[in-house]
Amino acid sequence: MNAKVLMVQGTSSGAGKSTIVTALCRILSNLGFNVSPFKAQNMSSKVHIISSTYKISQIQAIQSFASRKKPEWQINPILLVPIGNDKSRIFVEGKFYQEMSAKKYYTEFVLEKGFPIVLNALNNLRKKNDIILIEGAGSPAEINIAKYDIANMLLAEKINSPVILVSDIERGGCFASLYGTIKLLKIKHQRLTKGFIINKFRGDESILEDAIRFIEHSTKMINLGIIPKIEFFLPPEDSLDGTNNDNLKSKEKLYSKRQLDEQIDFLASSIENRLNLQFILKQVLKIEK
Repeated sequence: MNAKVLMVQGTSSGAGKSTIVTALCRILSNLGFNVSPFKAQNMSSKVHIISSTYKISQIQAIQSFASRKKPEWQINPILLVPIGNDKSRIFVEGKFYQEMSAKKYYTEFVLEKGFPIVLNALNNLRKKNDIILIEGAGSPAEINIAKYDIANMLLAEKINSPVILVSDIERGGCFASLYGTIKLLKIKHQRLTKGFIINKFRGDESILEDAIRFIEHSTKMINLGIIPKIEFFLPPEDSLDGTNNDNLKSKEKLYSKRQLDEQIDFLASSIENRLNLQFILKQVLKIEK
C-alpha cells in the first residue's frame, strides 16, 4: 500500500489549514478511507504527550483523533516549542533533541538531518493508510526561507503531492493573498497547486463571483469551496488562532474524548457540503469513490 497524499497549505498563518485538515480527516474516515494527518514540522507551544518520552503538537493529535486513530510521533516528526530569544526546544521523532536558534535550525539541521527524518516518517505512514492529509506551515510564499521550507513546497515537490491553498477572508486581503501566493511560487510549485478554499466567510456568496473567476483564470486554480465562519470549540493550535469563540479567548478549556468527537463531527458536517469533495477525490487525489 502506498497512500495518496494531499497537502493543505495556507496563504498565511491562521488561515484555517488545521481546521480544514481536521474536518477532512473525519469526512474521509466517514467515507471508509484509512486516513492519517501529517505535519512535517510544527512550531507550537501546545503539546500533546503520547507518553513520558514522546511528544507531538496538540493539533496533530486532534487530527489523529478525527481520523479515528491513536496519535503517534510519525504524524509530526519535528516539533519546535518556542522558548523566547529566537530559540526553540526541538523534538525529533517525538523525543527532545536540543535547543536551537532559528539560524542554527535552518543552516545546520533542517535540510541535512530534518528532511530525511520527515520523509522516512511519511513513508512509514503511507504504507499503512489510504490517504495522508498533510498540513503545511505558515505560507509557502515566504521567499526568505523557501529553500529551507520542508513543511510546504519542498515536501510537496519531493513526494509529488497536489496542494490546496486556504485563505482567510475574514481578515481581509483574501484574493490578493491567493494571487500573490501563487505568483511568488516557482512554476513547478504552481503546477502542484490545484485549487483554493475561501475560509471564514460571512455574507452573500454572490458578491465573490467576479473575484473568484479572476483568481481561477489568472492562477489556473479551481475554487473548491467557500467555508462560512463556523463557531466550534476545539483547543487552539497557537496564540495566533486564539479560540473559535470570542467568549473563550482568555480561558483554557479541557476537552473529554466525547466532547472532542462531538465538535469534530459538527465541524466536519458543517464543512462537507461546502466543499467540492468529488473534485478533490476524483481530480486531485485521483480516487474513484
